[in-house]
Amino acid sequence: MKKTLKERLAILSDAAKYDASCASSGTTKRDSSASGGLGSTEGSGICHAYAPDGRCISLLKILMTNFCIYDCAYCINRSSSNVERARFSPEEVVWLTLEFYRRNYIEGLFLSSGIIRNSDYTMEQMVRIARDLRLKHNFRGYIHLKTIPEASAKLIEEAGLFADRLSINIELPTDAGVEAFAPQKHPANIRRSMGELKAKIDEASEPTMRSKTRKRFVPAGQSTQMIIGADPASDATILNTSAGLYSGYRLRRVYYSAFSPIPDASKALPLIRPPLVREHRLYQADWLYRFYGFGINEITAARPDGMLDLDLDPKLAWALANRARFPVDINKAEKEMLLRVPGFGVKTVNAILNTRRFKRLALDDLAPLKVSIKKVQAFVEAAGWTPLKLIDRGDLRGMFAPEPRQLQLL
Repeated sequence: MKKTLKERLAILSDAAKYDASCASSGTTKRDSSASGGLGSTEGSGICHAYAPDGRCISLLKILMTNFCIYDCAYCINRSSSNVERARFSPEEVVWLTLEFYRRNYIEGLFLSSGIIRNSDYTMEQMVRIARDLRLKHNFRGYIHLKTIPEASAKLIEEAGLFADRLSINIELPTDAGVEAFAPQKHPANIRRSMGELKAKIDEASEPTMRSKTRKRFVPAGQSTQMIIGADPASDATILNTSAGLYSGYRLRRVYYSAFSPIPDASKALPLIRPPLVREHRLYQADWLYRFYGFGINEITAARPDGMLDLDLDPKLAWALANRARFPVDINKAEKEMLLRVPGFGVKTVNAILNTRRFKRLALDDLAPLKVSIKKVQAFVEAAGWTPLKLIDRGDLRGMFAPEPRQLQLL
């Protein structure tokens, strides 16, 4: 019996929850109020993503289909999986996007898909959806397409003309992991596609000789996602892979998705999922690498197994392992060292640098900056404040570690 549109929407929106790489920041500003069309990338409003300025953007997050010819061991939609299947036509995805937008439910579309027939056929269907939204319906909202592995460069290039962001999953942190769990996918081809997309983005960013304008092509760049905990890769390995992707392909984001056990799973997969806090620590470490000047080796050097401390955030763990670098004088230290103080964010450090031009800062002056005095007091010097032997306390870690909890037996 053919499923109704509502039934298929329930199946394919639920199937899309495993895609973590869903964000709506970094694209160009578009507004239909003055120029006509439908939608905007700048308003504030079923998936919620957040722009850098804190705006909440709601996206229709669905798969075009959860049928798939690939049999990746970690994927709930693999060909051998016994899940309920469904499929949208391109026209149905276009209609759903427009109707959800008109009802003020969404501001954009995040579209991924299982692979049907072959990679090029699937990618062509997804490009058709984005093209029809833009050209036939003048949709000016946000569009993120998850590109299909092995799809032709021509189709990826066409997708970039209509989508704000493109992404292709690196799948797992190591080539060996991909070969073991997803033998039909080839890491070298995935990286080749990333490189070709980067070259096209770079080319579009160069102004033309005549008009000095830049071509609109994937203005929000490319991103990727890797599954954490399905293979034995350490956090150090994961972060080094991410660092290579950032530097080699200028990705906007690497997303980390904790492996979730699936029905009828391969015996090679773990029986239980990794702690969700591991995913959180990886995001924190990723942030330290990208915005705080930390090297990957610094972040992961505290433990010989290359794993991050699950009880402490990576910056605090680094500070405790490098106590000789502290305390830091907030009235004299350079920006690079202030950024390494636990509890100081980029905005806080910039505020300290601006304020200390006019006055000497005391410890209490940090409270209006929404800084936890308890967290920073052992690591800073300020006017009228020196931590004395606080930084040398043998139980300093215990001041920050979470309280032990009684495990539930039943």
